[in-house]
Amino acid sequence: MKLNFTDQGSGPAVILMHGMFGSLSNLGNLGRQLVQQNYRVIAVDLRNHGDSPHEPEMSIPLMAADIIELMDDLDLDQAHLVGHSLGGKLGMEMVLQYPDRVKRLVVGDIAPVNYPQSNNDVIEALAALDDSIVASRREADQLMAEWITDKTTRAFILKNLQRNTAGDFKLKLNVKSIVANYSTSLVDAPSGSCYEGPVLFIKGETSAYIQQKHRPIISALFPNSEFEMIEGAGHWLHAEKPEQFNHLVIDFLSANH
Repeated sequence: MKLNFTDQGSGPAVILMHGMFGSLSNLGNLGRQLVQQNYRVIAVDLRNHGDSPHEPEMSIPLMAADIIELMDDLDLDQAHLVGHSLGGKLGMEMVLQYPDRVKRLVVGDIAPVNYPQSNNDVIEALAALDDSIVASRREADQLMAEWITDKTTRAFILKNLQRNTAGDFKLKLNVKSIVANYSTSLVDAPSGSCYEGPVLFIKGETSAYIQQKHRPIISALFPNSEFEMIEGAGHWLHAEKPEQFNHLVIDFLSANH
C-alpha cells in the first residue's frame, strides 16, 4: 500500500508512526525538533487513517509491511522508528520481522502483548458519527458526547473531520475497517524473533498500557531495551508532556547519530 507521508529535513532517517484514530500530525512537535537536530523526518498516515488509502484488511503485520514498502520506495535501507500506541506496536513488529531495516526503535506507551478490547465508547461514537450527516464540528462534537464525556478525547477524534464536496463533514478514518478489525487483529501482540538492537520504551506514569507484569515479556523480546517514565503523563504522553517526551527521544537517537 502506498501510504500518505511527509518528508522533511536531511540526515539519518526517522519514521514517525501515530496511534489508533490519529494521523501524521500527531507527532509533529517531535518531528519539527528532530529536523532542527539534523534528522530526516518521515511522518506517515497509517492505512485507513488520514489521507492514506482505505482497505478492509487491517492487521499489525500488514501495517508493518506498509512501512517497509514506503522505505523501499524511498530507497531507505535503514531508519530509526518512533511509534506511539498502535504505531509502537508496528515498530515492534518491524524490528522482530525485519531487524536489518531498523537502527533504533522508540515505543511510546505500549507493550508487546495482546490487550483486551478497550475504547468501546470511542468505537461506538465513531460508528455513529460515520453513519450521520453533520454540518459543523460543533454538531459532531455534540453527537460524540453521548458516548465520550472527555473533551480532550473528542477534540482528538474531531481532527479527523473534513468537509466533503456536499459541504458536510465526514471522517477521514475508514471507520468500518477499524470497527471490523479492532477487537481481533488490531489487539494482537507483535510477533517474531528476539531483537538484539536498542529499543527505548517510554511510559506515561498514569497509564496502564505498560505494567510491571509486562517487563519480563519485553526483556525476553528486546534484551537491549531501556525504560523511561514521564511523571504526570498518561497514554497521550507526547501531547501531554511534549518537552520531556521529545528530550528522551532525541537523546536516545543521538547516541547513534
